[in-house]
Amino acid sequence: MANLNATVPLPSNLIPDFASPEWMNKADNAWQLTAATLVGMQSVPGLLILYGGAVKKKWAVNSAFMVLYAFACVLVCWVGWGYQMSFGDKLFPLWGKANVALDQKYFFQKAFLGMIPNATMVYFQFVFAAITLILIAGALLGRMNFYAWMLFVPLWLTFSYTVVAFSIWSTNGYFSVNGIIDYSGGYVIHLSSGVAGFTAAYWVGPRLNKDRERFPPNNILLMLAGAGLLWLGWTGFNGGDPYVVSMDASLAVLNTHICTATSLLTWLVLDIVFFGKPSVIGAVQGMITGLVCITPAAGVVQGWAAIIMGICSGSIPWFTMMVVHKKWKILQKVDDTMAVLHTHAVAGTLGGLLTGLFAEPKLNFLFYGHYNEYMGLFYGFHMGKVREGFRQMGWQIYGIVFVVVLNIIMTSLVCIVVRLIVPLRMSEEDLEIGDEAAHGEEAYAIWGQGEKEANANNHKYGGGHIEMA
Repeated sequence: MANLNATVPLPSNLIPDFASPEWMNKADNAWQLTAATLVGMQSVPGLLILYGGAVKKKWAVNSAFMVLYAFACVLVCWVGWGYQMSFGDKLFPLWGKANVALDQKYFFQKAFLGMIPNATMVYFQFVFAAITLILIAGALLGRMNFYAWMLFVPLWLTFSYTVVAFSIWSTNGYFSVNGIIDYSGGYVIHLSSGVAGFTAAYWVGPRLNKDRERFPPNNILLMLAGAGLLWLGWTGFNGGDPYVVSMDASLAVLNTHICTATSLLTWLVLDIVFFGKPSVIGAVQGMITGLVCITPAAGVVQGWAAIIMGICSGSIPWFTMMVVHKKWKILQKVDDTMAVLHTHAVAGTLGGLLTGLFAEPKLNFLFYGHYNEYMGLFYGFHMGKVREGFRQMGWQIYGIVFVVVLNIIMTSLVCIVVRLIVPLRMSEEDLEIGDEAAHGEEAYAIWGQGEKEANANNHKYGGGHIEMA
């Protein structure tokens, strides 16, 4: 190769220099920065305007501001200690050593995976950490004390997110070493945020009764704009996780959109069949469950499996939300505003289990670099490697149990600690007022709370009501 380079010089844009060392791939680095920005836009402005449009008018500012604050706070904590605790040197099998990620020398070193610098990897992993906290916020909209949220974010990031991220994603983590498959965050992000959001909602307490009974979106078109950013941003969410511009990245992107579209259509059909109307809010929920379900499997399953996963993600979370939730009083007691238990915890669990069934050995080789070590149960039967297939399913289930138990415990402890400092829930008087009481600002200079006039068409938004009171 050295002789070839001597006779056929490299193009000037590919010649290594101090800013582009030999180990760095410019194309991979460019895609990784782009993918990270797409994921960041899922939060700001994506979920910011989705939450701002999906809640009652008096909570639009507060809901959007919870997103903006979390995004900024997580970044400062991330470079201060969070990244190294998630991806740095091992302190325990489940946790990394706390250290800063701010030094120029460190930023310019090669990342733990891929042909990209640490600076890019820190940024890429930050946007995943940020969206996890923002998804938790979805369960708490419409009543959490903003000062409590300001304390909750750094504490939960430190004592819950970093543990799960290191355990499952770090090359030194316990579950990573033992072969769990979580391609892009079905466990680390979605199962974690769903369980943590529901747990935190229990500790914070419910909205006012009248808000739980009637909580119409103040701007459905704005909500749809946020949902669109969330969907298209998932191109970077799943397409960026190979850390390389490859066919596996392309497959992950295509599978993501196949599963999401199938899930949305499945949810829509169920709403029409059982509620008589095509619910826009229901379609958004079906979209989200599809995105969540495919995430742990995006680049390691075939297209036909993505279709099956979309059908499952559009029907099983629909059933838990529309049937099970309404029958189980224990679920109704917890006020989960955006139904993250169903859209993220249930869909994330479903995705992890289906990954254990459909993970294809050759695709896993492209992603992990180990042949026949990662194998879905169906392929285990097909290839005569049943033991390997059951082993994979066992680790998928073990990971689910670990994430659920850890987040219930850690989220409860964080809420208890925060409650000792400030109230978790706003006062009854402030809950009546909303944004004006919390921030001294209102979203719109118009009358009313986005409610329809009395005796007008009392449409219940079909089967896709945004809250599950």
